[in-house]
Amino acid sequence: MTSQDIHALSGALSNIRVLDLTRVLAGPWATQILGDLGAEIIKVERPGRGDESRAWGPPYLSGTELSAYYLCANRNKKSIAVDLSQPDGAAIVRGLAAQCDILVENFKVGGLKQYALDYDSLRSSEPRLIYCSISGFGQTGPEAQRSGYDAMIQAMSGLMSVTGRAAGEPGEGPQKVGVAVTDVMTGLYAAIAVLAALQHRARSGVGQYIDMALLDVQVACLANQAMNFLTVGESPQPLGNAHPSIVPYQDFVTADGHLMLAVGNDEQFARLCAVAGHPEWATDARFSSNRARVEHRHALVVMIGEVMRAHSTQFWLRALQAAGVPCGPINTIAEMFREPQVRARGLHVEMPDAKGQAIPVVASPLRLSESPVSYQRAPPTLGQDTRSVLRSLLDLTDDNLNALQLRGIIEDPGA
Repeated sequence: MTSQDIHALSGALSNIRVLDLTRVLAGPWATQILGDLGAEIIKVERPGRGDESRAWGPPYLSGTELSAYYLCANRNKKSIAVDLSQPDGAAIVRGLAAQCDILVENFKVGGLKQYALDYDSLRSSEPRLIYCSISGFGQTGPEAQRSGYDAMIQAMSGLMSVTGRAAGEPGEGPQKVGVAVTDVMTGLYAAIAVLAALQHRARSGVGQYIDMALLDVQVACLANQAMNFLTVGESPQPLGNAHPSIVPYQDFVTADGHLMLAVGNDEQFARLCAVAGHPEWATDARFSSNRARVEHRHALVVMIGEVMRAHSTQFWLRALQAAGVPCGPINTIAEMFREPQVRARGLHVEMPDAKGQAIPVVASPLRLSESPVSYQRAPPTLGQDTRSVLRSLLDLTDDNLNALQLRGIIEDPGA
């Protein structure tokens, strides 16, 4: 056991081992969360290639072949390279599954059955195993066999139909979100489901199967927009940066840039009116309640917009924040990382890799007082931990490992 492993014992999940058969983003995001919480994550990758996201660049970390995409979702993991297509490789992974509490995979539906690594093949001998499958459309239904990727799910789920400029505005048309939010949210839901299954196992002694689908998650995460349809039977339309049910809740042009207003109640609106020099707006029957403001959205937005253009973004930020009116700048990502609050919260972390090079990562947002997250292992190179994991968990000798490597069943770049 390394010093990193010993230090990680303070994590909430330090007694849990996870076999990670996922790649790209949704699955790796889920297992990274579990790793941040102290679980031992064994990421199984294809020799010679590994997780596809390793090659999803530019950009790449300077001096390495690690893409920024791969780095965002693979810290606190061990990487082993094993060829599942060979019987001895599949046997190795089955042996590892027997040593793990959780298995997470995102193969095509039924894709692991040929290796006897599907849930039905494993549960008879490993009844405590928690097995989580992540797919585009789930394990059942007429489209279960289809591959699913974030962008296509954003489109099919309706998310893109409510994202983008309003009809008639320049640049109108459906837009995807600038981050793979469907993958990220599926990873979050998968981690939640795994934690619930762990709690169930603690009471019952029995593992279970978890079926996570990108489509299911994105439909659920339409939240108020889905309920807007279910309530009145009409599909919501895109409103740019405006809110369908709250006004004013959108971006405005200032004298030198843009500002986002997020006025959530009538009291905040009255304070906005006072700062804007128009306290009479707050008692105008067209604007005195949020319901009225939504009805008279266009008139109010035009009036606020004329006032906002008179001063700089910083002027409005200072004045509105002092009055308790929720607002914020529309930052670039570079500007975001310079925000004093972002710095104070430590959202940029650097982790040394096996060679001592600093690897930048974005911090976990989880803040636990008694079992905090830890940053013990930088995202690994392909097969970095193959030998150490197979020695410790399967008792394979150096002779065994050398023979497996000669046959191409495993890969260890350090051997």
